[in-house]
Amino acid sequence: MGKSDVSASETASKLITRKIAELGGWRGETLARMRELIHAADPKVVEEWKWMGTPVWSHDGILCTGESYKQVVKLTFAKGASLKDPARLFNSSLDGKVRRAIDLHEGDEIDEIAFKALVRQAVAQNQSGKPKAPKKPKS
Repeated sequence: MGKSDVSASETASKLITRKIAELGGWRGETLARMRELIHAADPKVVEEWKWMGTPVWSHDGILCTGESYKQVVKLTFAKGASLKDPARLFNSSLDGKVRRAIDLHEGDEIDEIAFKALVRQAVAQNQSGKPKAPKKPKS
């Protein structure tokens, strides 16, 4: 599903749903489950479709991407290096100065509570750099 497959009328959410269906099997199931967890953690998350076929979840900036490969579904957190990960979910891209990733292989289980906490932290991280609305003067 490359850039040429995207029509102006298709939303990112529809494209992600289509990608999950095309993947099928454990990879489709895994990406669908992680998508559900992202939405559960942040109901205001925005789905985007970037880089010729990569699902992206954003809230005041990119939270994470969802990539699929033959042996792994990879969730890359854009600012993962600055997130606390006491459950040690990050298991890939550990040497990077900014990003961190979670590689999920067939049959892997994920700590759903810890994953949702990472998503919420990523939202807070994005919002911490956002200018705050000015306070109204006291009368």
